[in-house]
Amino acid sequence: MSTLFENRADAGKRLAKKLAGMGLAKPVVLALPRGGVPVAAEVAKALDAPLDLLLVRKIGAPMQPELAIGAVGDGDEPTLYIDEETLIASGATREQVIREVPRQWQEIGRRRQVYLQGRLPLKLLGRTAVLVDDGIATGSTVRAALQVLRRRQPEQIVLAVPVAPAAELPHLCGLVDKLVCIEAPERFGSVGAFYMDFAQVEDDEVVALLGAQRHREVTSGGRTQL
Repeated sequence: MSTLFENRADAGKRLAKKLAGMGLAKPVVLALPRGGVPVAAEVAKALDAPLDLLLVRKIGAPMQPELAIGAVGDGDEPTLYIDEETLIASGATREQVIREVPRQWQEIGRRRQVYLQGRLPLKLLGRTAVLVDDGIATGSTVRAALQVLRRRQPEQIVLAVPVAPAAELPHLCGLVDKLVCIEAPERFGSVGAFYMDFAQVEDDEVVALLGAQRHREVTSGGRTQL
């Protein structure tokens, strides 16, 4: 392992350095909560860009909840992605995935209320959407997120993550306009293995980071909204 991040903020700062030199036009940073928010907050700060959330919930295998066999994404109605290969390998069925959708959709609604507190999603038309997470394992969650994101019609989509399996990157490259990944190991155990501190991100931390970002936008005279 050649790269070890101190924590999510450290990963975000390193990611921001790579993104800063790309000359992204009118960027909007979108975080996948909860783990992606501390990473995305550092990216938004460095790019002087607004920060928003893209709400997606992983669907885990029945006996292996950490193994993503699908994901549900926010929108006018649920966006469902099923990882067919992982689904078969896990022994789960499509029916089991579909039965889980209402519960995850309810959690998306709860998070939307707690985190955004009635704030409407930022408009992405004509802008560069920078989708950020703390890492990719199976790719199910980010694929669902990208389906949701495409419907919001950004000018281009940049996927930015600190770490992802090397085998996953070619598939993801075809789904985005640009992909930035600091570490792409051939042998991949878990995202958390690349962090010295990978403590769970709680709701109050997400709310605090979003609040700090809004404060920066107000005190900067709204430049990040332009």
